[in-house]
Amino acid sequence: MTTGGQDTIRTTLKRLIEFSGANFTADDVIREFRLPKDKNSNRKLLTTLKIITKHQPSARNHLIEVNKLLEKKDPFYCLVHFLNQYAENGTTPEISKKTSPVALLSSTKISDPVTRDKVSEIKERVVQAASGGLSKSIQSGTAGGNNSTLLFPALNKSRSNSSWDFQKIDLVPFQHSNVSALPIPTQEAVLLHDLIYCLSGMRGNYIYPEEGCESDTDAIRFKISEQIHSSLRDMAYEIVPLARHYVCVQKFVQRASFTNCGQVLQALSAALRALIHDYYLLLAQLESELVAGSLTLHKMLFYIRPTLNTMDVLASAVNDICSSDLRGGQALTLLYDRINALTGDEESQKFLIQLTQLAAVPYMEILQMWIQKGVIDDPQEEFLVEDNEVIRREELPEHYSADYWEKRYTIRRERIPRFLEKVSDIILRTGKYLNVIRQCGKKVKPPQTIVLHFSPKNQNHIAAIQSAYLFASKNLLEVLLKENDLMGHLMSVKRYLLLYQGDFITQFMDACEEELDKNVDQVLPVKLENLLGLTLRLSSAKHDPYKDDLHCELLTFDLATQMSKIINNEEEYWQNNDRIDLYGLECFAFRYEVKWPVSLVLNHIAISKYQMLFRQLFYCKHVDRQLCKIWKENNAAKKFTPQAAELYRSAFALRQRMMNAIQNLEYYMMIEVIEPNWHNFIENMNKVENVDDVLVVHQDFLDLCLKNCMITDPTLLRSIVKLCNICLNFCEFIQKAQRHFLDAELSSMLCESDGDFSESEFDVSSHRQTESSLAPTDTFSERVKRFDLEFTGLLIGFLRQISDVASDNPSDRFINLVHRINFNSFYNEQLDKLCAKDAMAPHH
Repeated sequence: MTTGGQDTIRTTLKRLIEFSGANFTADDVIREFRLPKDKNSNRKLLTTLKIITKHQPSARNHLIEVNKLLEKKDPFYCLVHFLNQYAENGTTPEISKKTSPVALLSSTKISDPVTRDKVSEIKERVVQAASGGLSKSIQSGTAGGNNSTLLFPALNKSRSNSSWDFQKIDLVPFQHSNVSALPIPTQEAVLLHDLIYCLSGMRGNYIYPEEGCESDTDAIRFKISEQIHSSLRDMAYEIVPLARHYVCVQKFVQRASFTNCGQVLQALSAALRALIHDYYLLLAQLESELVAGSLTLHKMLFYIRPTLNTMDVLASAVNDICSSDLRGGQALTLLYDRINALTGDEESQKFLIQLTQLAAVPYMEILQMWIQKGVIDDPQEEFLVEDNEVIRREELPEHYSADYWEKRYTIRRERIPRFLEKVSDIILRTGKYLNVIRQCGKKVKPPQTIVLHFSPKNQNHIAAIQSAYLFASKNLLEVLLKENDLMGHLMSVKRYLLLYQGDFITQFMDACEEELDKNVDQVLPVKLENLLGLTLRLSSAKHDPYKDDLHCELLTFDLATQMSKIINNEEEYWQNNDRIDLYGLECFAFRYEVKWPVSLVLNHIAISKYQMLFRQLFYCKHVDRQLCKIWKENNAAKKFTPQAAELYRSAFALRQRMMNAIQNLEYYMMIEVIEPNWHNFIENMNKVENVDDVLVVHQDFLDLCLKNCMITDPTLLRSIVKLCNICLNFCEFIQKAQRHFLDAELSSMLCESDGDFSESEFDVSSHRQTESSLAPTDTFSERVKRFDLEFTGLLIGFLRQISDVASDNPSDRFINLVHRINFNSFYNEQLDKLCAKDAMAPHH
């Protein structure tokens, strides 16, 4: 607010007070409305306005309007707006009869010698001229219908300059024709008048901005008339930078007052308003000394030196904020960096710390709400944590739990103030923990209410954040581990999906083997679910409190395809329909369902990893069972004649090598990989301090198991699948051949006339006839030999692949599997031949 604008407000208020007969002054009213909102009340302000307008007929409507404005705007703005109504409409009889004094100077020449008394007279004439010019501006603005800026020109959006921005006013200039002819003391008095106007943001008669630089506040350069003595000009040039700094700060205050600038800049603007108020008091004191005739340029420079330094620091900071379009945490970062840069300038640093503390109040309030309640109240999107939630948790999608932890709350790095960078991750976790606890329906009250304040010296805010983090992490761990029995759920998952419950999985496979041996499209999920429930209640798993969380699931792809899709980053792989000629065994998996908040740990990603381990183990278990079944049925070969039994010897040997490979593969995965890693996992779980540690430890356990079980390597995984498939094909071939031989032997027995032979004494010729009825004798042998060659080739290639991987990763357990399968060096010769062949092959 310029000096002229304040005079107009004061004049209008004075007349209203005189007309109402109130016993206070215009300055009392202005002072009351300049107080911050937290030190005043709207009711008290309205009462003051009612008193001074009690004789005005339209006061009621204006007071209602002001009452609404007080909820949104600054009190002083509301006062100006209120007085505008009277100045515009002329509703005050007393005011409408009087006109503002207009006293234009009739001449710019001074014929008489200039004395001290003359200087005072000149000053009065200048002030009257300025008042008259402003009155004309008010009248012309009313006539033109533009009533929004009658008494508060700085709010006029149509004007490019404000009254405190060296605006040109069409007044008759008061400028001595030859100031240089005046004595130096007189010149100094004239220059002091101009300096006070200039420090208020108004053009002087002898001090004014250079042409072309008025629009850029930071680049304003002042010109002092050459008529002023050089010694006075030099001192004035040391003072005028304060005017530039003041206007820069004032412009920032005006711009930052809008709500879209954010709460941090608004708080900074409010703090700067208090500073500007003190600045006005300084100008008033200077003017008082000038009127008393005791002010000199030396004194003025001495008085403003501290303010000049402070304003310089502030102007530089706010100018950078505006030019870089900073807000929120970015603005606080700039202020914090300036604090550190001012090391050595204790006074400026102390002042900037106080200013930054005030600007950080809204940001720290949001932070306090987040770390104490897990709630974000950030309407202007300034806080470092962003909430991406768009729906309620009750309406969550299927795979929400994992996304909730990873994606709902995210850190916006550009919003982090520098003084919170080191604890930004802790801040994120603290609120997330509290939010989860709150969504569980549990009310958690911090042990003590912590009021956060930015304190760069003692870092109290850092200690408060760390204390809140420890409290939140401890409470959420208790909710997960004790109230929701996370370890009990993990043990159930191991029991079923990692085949730890031996009797259960055996009984389940006995019950469901026939159903799972069908094409996947013919398998009845309801039947599987019923058989699962029956098996759970007949086995030792009936004592498991979480057995009802286990369900059956038929996936749309085999394990190798699933792993390939994951590695190739094919999104939503679980929704694709890829099953073509797959059997139930290839698509079957258990599904474990848990509720919030356990689903944070056992989310769909973790369950998918458990399912991949289960499918590998389950398929190998099925192959092992088929090979064992062949071993049992092969006992019937003892009833054959020695010549017939001779045909089975190579098949028996091949079956035994297959069993050795598959059983050692099972043993390796369950005993050498899963069990030791589970033991380490339990030990690490006993050391965790927060939920993030739980998630990391759990994921590390699963990833390590998947890697050492050769599931994450597509080449090794497909080799295992091929080995299992050839074993199943061999079992099917042997079963068909064996049924044929048994049928042939029974037919031969019925054809014997004397019937005196025992079951083991079949005629050789009759056995050959039975062989020829199926196929030529060498056909069976060749088929077995073909199976042998194919299985051996696959197994040798698999062992070679494992050896290559183990040589690249010595820390992995892969080489143990090679030693298990090739425990007696049976495959060494083939491995050496394969290595030599690879070495001789040309490298491209």
